[in-house]
Amino acid sequence: MTLLLRDDVFPRSNLLLALAGMTLDPLAELQSLKGLKPGAVLRLVEEPYTARSARLHLARVLELLRAPGPQDALREGRSPSILETLTQTPDSNLPNGKSLKRSLSNTKTETTKPDGVAPEYLLPGSSERPLMALLPHSSQPESPSYLRDLCLSCWNPAPGHRKLQGDFLYITVVTMEGRRCEITSCPKGFFLNRSTEDMFDPRPVQSSPVCHNFTDLLCHISPAFKQTLTALKNRSQLPPVELMPTPYHTLSWLGPPCASRSHKNNFSRLGVEEQPATQAPDWNEELQAARDLPQGSMEERLQRDRAVLQVNGAFVRAVMQGAETVADGFAEPVNGNPDDPAFLWGGLFMSQGAANAIFGGDRGRRAAQRLELKGVQAYSDIEGLQGLHTLPTAIVDYRGVRLSAQGLAPGLEASDQDQGTTPASRGLLYGVTAGPQESPHRRRLLERLAHSAKCLSLQRHVVVGPKDHKVPLFTSVDAQGLLGADGRFYILDVFRTFPADANFCPEVETESLTVPEEDESKTSGGEEKEKEGCLKEGWPENYHSVSGLPRSFSHGLCRLRPELVQAFIQHKHCQFTQCVRETLDANGGFEECATACDSRATQAVRVACKEVGSISDIIFEMRFNPSVFSPEISFPAGESKSIKLQETLLREAAAFIITHQIPDFLEFCRQSNEAPMDGVSLKQALHQRGINLRYLGHVITTIGQSQHKDSLRHIMRLVVGEVFTRSARRVFNSFLQGVDVPSVSAAVSHFLCCLLVPHFTPAPLCDETKKKSRRRGRGSGASESTPWSMLAGAELWNLVCQDAAETYNISDSLGPGPNHLVEHYGLQKLSLLREFCLKTGVQLRLRDYILDNQNKAPIGPDDILNIFPVVKHVHMPTVDASKAYRAAQNFIQKGLLDQAHEHLKEATYLFGRVCDDLHIEACYCHSLLAKVSFKQGRAAEARSVQLKAVVISERVLGFDHPNTIHQYALLGVYVFAGGETALAQKCLLRARLLMLTVHGEDHPYTATLDSCLGLVLSGDQRGKFLENALRLNTSFFGPANLHTALTQQLLAQWMCSKGDYRSGMSHQKEALTAFTSMFGEDHPQSRCSKEFLCTITKQAVKVERSLRQAGAECAEQTVENLSPTRAAMLEQMALLTGIKSITHRNGLQEYRKKHTELKAAVAKELGFLVGDELVTPPTVNGEVKSSGQEAGSRKSAEDGGSPAAENTNEGQQEPLVEETTMKSAATAFVNGHVMQPAQANGHGETTDVDAGDSEGANSEGKEEDGEYEAGAAGQEAGNSTPNGVNSHTVNGEMESQSVEVNGAMNGAGDVPVSPSVLKSKGTWADVVSKPLGGRDTAVNGVGGKVTANGRVQE
Repeated sequence: MTLLLRDDVFPRSNLLLALAGMTLDPLAELQSLKGLKPGAVLRLVEEPYTARSARLHLARVLELLRAPGPQDALREGRSPSILETLTQTPDSNLPNGKSLKRSLSNTKTETTKPDGVAPEYLLPGSSERPLMALLPHSSQPESPSYLRDLCLSCWNPAPGHRKLQGDFLYITVVTMEGRRCEITSCPKGFFLNRSTEDMFDPRPVQSSPVCHNFTDLLCHISPAFKQTLTALKNRSQLPPVELMPTPYHTLSWLGPPCASRSHKNNFSRLGVEEQPATQAPDWNEELQAARDLPQGSMEERLQRDRAVLQVNGAFVRAVMQGAETVADGFAEPVNGNPDDPAFLWGGLFMSQGAANAIFGGDRGRRAAQRLELKGVQAYSDIEGLQGLHTLPTAIVDYRGVRLSAQGLAPGLEASDQDQGTTPASRGLLYGVTAGPQESPHRRRLLERLAHSAKCLSLQRHVVVGPKDHKVPLFTSVDAQGLLGADGRFYILDVFRTFPADANFCPEVETESLTVPEEDESKTSGGEEKEKEGCLKEGWPENYHSVSGLPRSFSHGLCRLRPELVQAFIQHKHCQFTQCVRETLDANGGFEECATACDSRATQAVRVACKEVGSISDIIFEMRFNPSVFSPEISFPAGESKSIKLQETLLREAAAFIITHQIPDFLEFCRQSNEAPMDGVSLKQALHQRGINLRYLGHVITTIGQSQHKDSLRHIMRLVVGEVFTRSARRVFNSFLQGVDVPSVSAAVSHFLCCLLVPHFTPAPLCDETKKKSRRRGRGSGASESTPWSMLAGAELWNLVCQDAAETYNISDSLGPGPNHLVEHYGLQKLSLLREFCLKTGVQLRLRDYILDNQNKAPIGPDDILNIFPVVKHVHMPTVDASKAYRAAQNFIQKGLLDQAHEHLKEATYLFGRVCDDLHIEACYCHSLLAKVSFKQGRAAEARSVQLKAVVISERVLGFDHPNTIHQYALLGVYVFAGGETALAQKCLLRARLLMLTVHGEDHPYTATLDSCLGLVLSGDQRGKFLENALRLNTSFFGPANLHTALTQQLLAQWMCSKGDYRSGMSHQKEALTAFTSMFGEDHPQSRCSKEFLCTITKQAVKVERSLRQAGAECAEQTVENLSPTRAAMLEQMALLTGIKSITHRNGLQEYRKKHTELKAAVAKELGFLVGDELVTPPTVNGEVKSSGQEAGSRKSAEDGGSPAAENTNEGQQEPLVEETTMKSAATAFVNGHVMQPAQANGHGETTDVDAGDSEGANSEGKEEDGEYEAGAAGQEAGNSTPNGVNSHTVNGEMESQSVEVNGAMNGAGDVPVSPSVLKSKGTWADVVSKPLGGRDTAVNGVGGKVTANGRVQE
């Protein structure tokens, strides 16, 4: 099997290996062969073909002839990789003449100007946005033309008498020379026959050989084919990560510049790939069989994960094909309901879903399909849940229609007591309609459902069934549990798995509780008043008047996200521990209650459980009833207390979004320079905090009322643009329903013109247009009476504004037209066009569009290349790879870079085994590995790994995805570290071009890119980028900010390098003021900044004195070069891009002082000698962060917290702090001179934390790793961690009464350990963990507190 894939063997097939005349088993391993000795000769033996193997051989030949070209991805609507277009022949700045891995030429790209010079459209302030530069021409040549045609002959099938003589197929070939040949396939191979178009003569041509390989025969009859084939085999091959197909389709909203010219013959008429009419695949059986594969060893788990991923990928591809088939009318509905047609195609059951008046018509139907997918994802993600299965599920949006696709459910297995019932009820073991029953199968199913309910925080509850009987449920009321004919348990209809959003359920607050008639007499007037009071229980004071909630929504399926549920549980746990602490303090103090053998501690826990709404009164356990706030569900009278508690909890959870999550999100955006850039990243950031997109209107309102709304203008811009594109998409879906297929291109282009061009009115079709349509074979063109052609821009804008007002409760935010969005919010029409195309699947022709031309339509029918299905599917986990990735993150958090590097190498290997690295988490893993390698001084390894990360991001997420922009910026740093200045410039300019297209210039990350460009470019352009970066940082963060201070220092360096010391002094004074306000005067960074200012001042005085004494010529000779060194520039780039960052934790001085006193006292007690060298430095570098900022300052999935790392433990929620030398950090901020900080303490300078140096690693200067922040989706939403509750905390670090004990003693509590102490029998962990003077001893920051699982730690 391996030999058949070799280049010198491919495309040969039907071969066997022979040893000493004996053929070998093709699946056998060579080492198991007897008689195989050194010097033995293995021969390839050609085996006779069968009819099937001959078709397989032709399929391999087609695979060769269809060699991928650079435009293939765009033709198929897939996102291409652009990185290879940036790499060039050996870089002049590269030492030792080393060349890149791929030496490629570059044409028509954004960096066609000489090295160090940026094109005009990339300079600050430019309004030009050329799309042609986004997808430059690849240096890889297009796949050559081998043949003019290759197809099945018209003489197929072979007549009976020729079949008996061995004829399998007849093939027609037209060579590049124009020769037409007829070829016969037979058991011995292929030969030319004497047939023509008009006459059948199967006899072989006399001069024709019989070739076992089809390409050998083609080389014999066509010299051009032989020459082209030789060139193909000799051309350089791209890396596998650029050639392997991605598991899922990543849409490219731009296509080839000329689609008609790029279309090529793929020889599909040969027909060898057409499958015979066999049974459609059973997607459910394939998926369940893959999930049931053994998981005993790592190798078995890898094979299982790969099989599951491959099956799900094939299922998603089948869903895309099925959606196109149904929309094109090639599939007939299997039911007779025209309002809800259902289709069976390719083993898929596809339907739109029935519109339910309770759920809200068409909007409710779409919401049910989306929530069903989320429910399936939730049950699939439960770890350790064996035996409960879900059907393969996906939803697809295509041409305005949303279809839900599922694998066919297996038949139902009847139990013994079901034999006499109807077949429809057999196998239905669980659900409201299942009825009361008891069987071993049902008990096993209920056990699995109870386990899943615990994992999903769902409460067991009882509802009233259709026959007035009580039905206990572990799920939502719609869910059904089945026993399939395959013996597996299935759960279906899980679209209401998550609890309801009380903010959008105002009308059902009084209808959830149904009291039977016999109990009506008990409801007195006093109880009615009490009930009215309970209705408002859970809402904050003046909540409705401030927020306008609760209110009605366009559909009745508003549910809370699982990330919000987890964040709310963490919030409740904080309240729980706070309540326990206050109760114990009121009853004598924590120490006395913890040591006393009475019931005070237990009573405190009971009080806290009741206070926070725990379902248990002895442990903290939060559960939610998914059936509350559902108008059609009735509960028995005995559930009234529980239902009231659940209603209160859900109101609190809904208010938690408004009062905590949205403000935390905006605070994160205000403090971070890596805030969302487009609609996709905005959606991801909101969802990570559990904020549904229906709250976009409230985000707009919150920003408008904020005192920092000017520094949040980029978020306001994004949110308004997202509201606009989502409302436009809903109008577009309805618009397409009235368009016939031949007019789709014209209709879509007309819709886009009306949407983006102000005051656009449809022009009547002139005679020229009609003639042009006739020439294209479309009759007389569209009639003027066509409804879609009469749509005007003003009418469309009103429809979009009306939808936005109904959905997001905003009225005037969109304004009178598209120009209002541009002028008032700074939105770019090009960015809106990109967002709309990505959401609807529209692909545009690659050209520059002028969207302000009111006289001529800027987008024509020929610009609409295609509409692709947009699929949402279940994401399959990569268990072992993700586990290794998370382990590496833990090691990085502890500062153990060597162990982290090993685990990251293992994780990248495992990702390669499972998904060929084409996975989003594999991209994050490669990026983190590159950062760790860079910090360890392995710049070459970081560069090679980051190259791969960029390609993965481009192909899996998109060539213009925000993560791709970040990866390009990081790549620019690593290649600059290797001396490749020209390539670093190209990477950073590429990132800026993408940034300008995706969002525009007014974004904090643009300042980061401009600062880096100011370091790598030369000439006056350098100053332009640095000044623009300073302007942006000042407007977003203010003058007293680390980003602004860094940019001020860079500008000071640049001014000094030019000899403008007066301006350099001005900027350096601003930087010194910022550093002093952030870190204090005694901080080493402030001292170094002050020294640099003194250096500038002295140099300015020297120049001024020289000017006065000897003139300008002499002054130029005395000027000292203050340009930064390359090492200093690299350090500054690492700080700017977040690879490293200097932090300052305010308020830890007192903690360190107390910790030093404790250490000295304990050491004295144990007889240790503690000298002055062990005194902990009083200051720590850092950055002030409040607890609210801590909760919102987690970075995106790429920054160490991927979606797979959402459930990390509490100990991982602290930001990573990495030790580094203050000398290097200080040097980065000066001017490249090696300057020592004033009065620097020798003990305060240490090297980077190494693998075996975790105990003694400490320094004044600390660097916060920009890559890894452990908290992800659910943890980002919480304001604080359970482990830090009720202790005075600074940025999440324990202070005052708790002494943190950890294996590595990391974080703010790190203490330098002398060698004498380490050689003694006791360790510092033993010393610190020993109680002293009545202090509380805490392990991992928790001292006798009740944790999230309800257990009390000793």
